[in-house]
Amino acid sequence: MPVQPPASVPTSVTPFGLEEASRLAAALDHELHRVIVGQQAVIDQILIAFLAGGHCLLRGVPGLAKTLIIKTLAQAVHLQFSRIQFTPDLMPADIIGTEVIEEDRATGTRSVRFIRGPLFANIILADEINRTPPKTQAALLEAMQEYQVTVGGVRYALERPLFVLATQNPIEQEGTYPLPEAQLDRFMLNVVIEYPSADEERAILAATTTSAAPEATAVASAEAIERARMLVREVPAAANVIDYAARLVRASRPQAVEGEAAPEFVRQWVRWGAGPRAGQALLLAAKARAVLQGRPAVSLDDIRHVAAPVLRHRVLINFQAEADGIDAETVVRRLIEAVPAHG
Repeated sequence: MPVQPPASVPTSVTPFGLEEASRLAAALDHELHRVIVGQQAVIDQILIAFLAGGHCLLRGVPGLAKTLIIKTLAQAVHLQFSRIQFTPDLMPADIIGTEVIEEDRATGTRSVRFIRGPLFANIILADEINRTPPKTQAALLEAMQEYQVTVGGVRYALERPLFVLATQNPIEQEGTYPLPEAQLDRFMLNVVIEYPSADEERAILAATTTSAAPEATAVASAEAIERARMLVREVPAAANVIDYAARLVRASRPQAVEGEAAPEFVRQWVRWGAGPRAGQALLLAAKARAVLQGRPAVSLDDIRHVAAPVLRHRVLINFQAEADGIDAETVVRRLIEAVPAHG
């Protein structure tokens, strides 16, 4: 069965020009840095996913401003923001919404009314998504992929743009529920937030221990974001760039197909490789990076730059890799080094 492409933007929207989209991206970057100290690579990757129409999974230890980055992005756009704190007792109806029966006291007639949940927003912060059971995690799947939810057999369309950013603490695993592979695959990028540098940490301490509370200013509308996203899809990619993205994805699979043999370390350490959706994410993320930098076409370097956040959550290692102390990050890094840019 062919993989369905991500839902496209409405046809009534006309794309931005390259200069307009670059100015929009620069304005968003500026507003984020009014509040966030450092973390340039993280902000770049979040903006790439935002403009590409994808979703982000942010992994990092507590205190690295994961939630603050997302809240600041919401402040920088004229969009509805919703935060969902995922807990073990959270149910699907708590995020999607629920149907209630209402009775008209005058006539005695009853009717069913749907009360929308926090999922009906534009920017959704799914905080600590791995703390809720798979049943509730799965409630996000339809929304993230198809821009709709189904309740009682009735489909409810979600507003555009829709951007889901989920946070995950990689340290505490007690009382958590690992995300299923199908859920992980819906996230375009898996962004890892590292500790700040010494200079950045000093700047953070100086800025956050006073009474000043900087806030971002809204610089973009929903229509502007949709127009920028439409431009991203129109950025051309040469045949060699598409071929490189395909070879990267196919090389991550240990099973030989059509005479193609994966690198030896992939056959040794990988249980399942990335699927075709990873190739779609590679190209879209690379196109968004080109737009962020004001370039009219995708380069091979764009593919290499986004390969790690696109693939790190889509490559499943086996028991041999765990025994050898190898994680998916190491496999992906070696994969990028092993696959030549020109086939």
